[in-house]
Amino acid sequence: MPRSLTLSLMAAALVLAGCANLAPTYERPAAPVPAAYPGTAPDGPAATDIDWRTFFADAKLRSLIELALTNNRDLRVAILNIEQARAQYRLQDAQTLPTVNATGSGTATRTPASLSSTGATTISHQYSATLGVSAYELDLFGRVRNLSSQALEQYLATEQARRTTQISLVAEVTTAYLTWAADLERLALAQETLRSQSESYKLTQTRFELGAASALTLRQLQTSVESARVDVASYTGQVAQDRNALALLLGTPVPDALTPDALGDALNALPELPAGLPSDLLLRRPDLLQSEHQLKAKTANIGAARAAFYPSISLTATAGSSSADLSGLFKAGSGSWSFIPQISLPIFDAGANQANLDSAVAGRDIAVAQYEKAIQTAFREVADALAQRSAVSDKLQAQKALVQASDEVLQMSQARFDRGVDSYLDVLDAQRSWYSARQTLIGTRLSRLTNGVTLYKALGGGWSPAKS
Repeated sequence: MPRSLTLSLMAAALVLAGCANLAPTYERPAAPVPAAYPGTAPDGPAATDIDWRTFFADAKLRSLIELALTNNRDLRVAILNIEQARAQYRLQDAQTLPTVNATGSGTATRTPASLSSTGATTISHQYSATLGVSAYELDLFGRVRNLSSQALEQYLATEQARRTTQISLVAEVTTAYLTWAADLERLALAQETLRSQSESYKLTQTRFELGAASALTLRQLQTSVESARVDVASYTGQVAQDRNALALLLGTPVPDALTPDALGDALNALPELPAGLPSDLLLRRPDLLQSEHQLKAKTANIGAARAAFYPSISLTATAGSSSADLSGLFKAGSGSWSFIPQISLPIFDAGANQANLDSAVAGRDIAVAQYEKAIQTAFREVADALAQRSAVSDKLQAQKALVQASDEVLQMSQARFDRGVDSYLDVLDAQRSWYSARQTLIGTRLSRLTNGVTLYKALGGGWSPAKS
């Protein structure tokens, strides 16, 4: 073959290696959800633009979140997964370039007289020093580049997984903190009720001993005292469990100085988020970006599977110096080289390549369905949080009114009992209603706060690339 033709073929091969790509052109699937969330859309910043340090007003809570981001083991694993995925991408990407190795060798061979052509024992030496490229694949049809792209998308997906883990961790720490605060308030209410009922019981017992109170009234008060004592024991255990749950999220013991206060104004200062935001903002959620990167990886895998149907060319070449004497290894005339191109053309594989391609296409279609399902799930999470926000706000107002009414009923029932108009049973019923209404108010306030946290998380808040 003329040398000029050989050079032309090699140049054409290099051009093909830079241009051919058998992977399908990636297009982001349309979001299978409405264009906007239910409700109105007031102006305001998107949750993804509000850093958690800005969103959460309580200083103790911010300190706890910092501890969790430093010590939580799940987040630590997610970060290490990124390092592993980055190394795997670098390993795959390295195959797009030839690997050059330097090799030095020396051999000594003794030939006995019985086998020597001269009839005498001979000892021969050979030394060589070479630089070589071993089995470098000319990526004519994009197989290596698509595998590299697949590894890159997997690495990017892992990075998004870390962001998802961080957002979830911020939300979980906040919810655990709010729950702890609510249970501390419930415990304080139960302790105050026990103290008040115990004082009333002692006074009634004195009146009973003097004949001014009935045994029935005394026993009714006793049931109220024992009921309050049961609640104190129950909430004491629950508060301890809340602290243990938070310690697990933090990855370290909870400092005493960061014990929450009651659910008051400090914890209540969570900014209102805009309702009815366009649903395309969900595409900024890291879990959806993670799913999309996985879809891109599956798309690149199709290109690698298609390339298996086409010829593959690999090159092996060495150049160096060889000599029978070590002293003459680099002298003039000792140069040596070898060039071994190899082409492989698939002819019969019993359908293995086609099966591999079918598997890659099915994997891409599965990834599309998973991506669309992730969008639908995210949209529902936001819609549910918005719907609950309106309902829980109305419930909170109604519960406050119920507590006020229950308090008035209790005062009137106590006054009627003191005047001898009603029995103590009416007072006891009013006390139970008032106590239940106060406990429910604490739970309703907790629901409103956790709803804000849930909506913030669902909208993709809790992550700040500039600060985290």
